[in-house]
Amino acid sequence: MTVVNDAVIVAAGLGSRMLPTSAYLPKESLPLVDVPAFLHLIREAVRAEITRIHIITSPSKDFSTFLESKEDYHQLKPEISKTLFSLDESIKFFVHTQHEPLGLGHAILQSLGHIDGAYLVLLGDNIITDKFSSVKKFEPSNASRELISVFNKTGLPCAGVYSVSREEVSNYGVIELDGEKISQIIEKPNIDDAPSDKVLCGRYVFTSDSKDLLMTKFPVSQFGEFQTIELQKYWMNGNGLIAVDLSEYQWYDSGNPLSWLKAQIDYGLRNPDYSNQLRHWLSRRLD
Repeated sequence: MTVVNDAVIVAAGLGSRMLPTSAYLPKESLPLVDVPAFLHLIREAVRAEITRIHIITSPSKDFSTFLESKEDYHQLKPEISKTLFSLDESIKFFVHTQHEPLGLGHAILQSLGHIDGAYLVLLGDNIITDKFSSVKKFEPSNASRELISVFNKTGLPCAGVYSVSREEVSNYGVIELDGEKISQIIEKPNIDDAPSDKVLCGRYVFTSDSKDLLMTKFPVSQFGEFQTIELQKYWMNGNGLIAVDLSEYQWYDSGNPLSWLKAQIDYGLRNPDYSNQLRHWLSRRLD
């Protein structure tokens, strides 16, 4: 069975839609109620049995605090799950800096000299979760685990997809399906031109040929930046690009203030630590 050992967490963007907050701290470090978004991603990757995590950052961002043990804080609140304060000794972390904003493909390329074989990609401002557990019994998302399971069965690159409302399709890369394979990707189409309501949602398994393809078939000189959409279309028109439907999960985006505000409320309403009190407060507030 093919083993995916590496995960790439892409967190190099400037976060301009989250200003002024992103001028002071990375948007990926913002808490989803009580757990930082970045920590959700790390624990999701570990849940998927990843042993090497590559963090793509920019010169202005610092994620070092997430790579340090916080076990002293656990002593202050021992009832909170220890996994939220400690790092697995078996996990190796690598930090790569993207010095020029030349696209997602360029960000991923920063890590590929250190990766052999297929690898998981997680976009740093997207939380996709099926878990709403108390911090006392924190459980990470199974989204990445599900993608890797599909890759292990097929040996083909995979993309997580998600159903959105018709009004939202113009914000995303929209796909068309032929069975389990993606047959078309249209970037931010008009509503009437969208082939479906399923969109790419920031989770991928890319195969080992991606480095050569990005460097030789889709160079900056031709496309203006390193294109992962063109890379996916190449696989789509070859042996295939598998869609892994994550629509039963909840997708939270820290890319802009309103979506992140909605995420806080939705996650809080589903979380056993806060749901009852939050529902009561909201019902009074909205009267």
